[in-house]
Amino acid sequence: MLAEAAARAVIGKAEIDVLVQPATNRRKRLLVADMESTIIENEMLDELADFIGRRQEVSEITRRAMNGEIDFTAALEARVSLLAGLPDHVLEEAACRIRLRAGARELIATMRSAGAVTALVSSGFMIFAKAVAVELGFDHVVANRLDLTAGRIAGTISPPIVTGESKRESLLSLAAEHGVPLQHSMAVGDGANDLPMLAAAGIGIAFHAKPAVASSARSRLDHADLTGLLYAQGYRKEEIVG
Repeated sequence: MLAEAAARAVIGKAEIDVLVQPATNRRKRLLVADMESTIIENEMLDELADFIGRRQEVSEITRRAMNGEIDFTAALEARVSLLAGLPDHVLEEAACRIRLRAGARELIATMRSAGAVTALVSSGFMIFAKAVAVELGFDHVVANRLDLTAGRIAGTISPPIVTGESKRESLLSLAAEHGVPLQHSMAVGDGANDLPMLAAAGIGIAFHAKPAVASSARSRLDHADLTGLLYAQGYRKEEIVG
């Protein structure tokens, strides 16, 4: 921490990221990534709220939940309830708005080419997470399932709900399943519900995170795109696939 503080004092307000870590075991064998505002630019509940004219209201609830100001599960259920009655075709329309973060393709392609296991673990919805996972080539995907009835959004989520603790449990179970020691794992996310898995991973990186998350995480990237996670592992530019 002293080395990091000294480096940050030197760079001042320059847009340079600082990561201080041991030189050994930098290249990780397991990556567990949050989806919304991490692997993709969007918050998909905000996109869905656009169809009922309540994007600004829902976006503010999302911001507060991701900054840890309000209970995550209660906020998720409240936002989803607002969508009750919407025709299910809006899910496909919302999916067309998904924007991948810069460096997402390179991150997953490079780590998989090096033999790492990759997992997308999201508190968002499986209908979006599965599409992103397939496009980028994630090995595993965990996400919430939105209830549908008679061709419409029911306004509820099938239990169990993916929370911060279940994200941590996913990291631990995947590491055990694939025989990866935790020090060889990496987790990345932006919200308060990502903090448990960031703390459990060999290196947990808060990526362009909410203020409360950035200040709590051991490591953070505020400026780089997702290829910054590769450079953090010691990959050189010519080794990056994509």
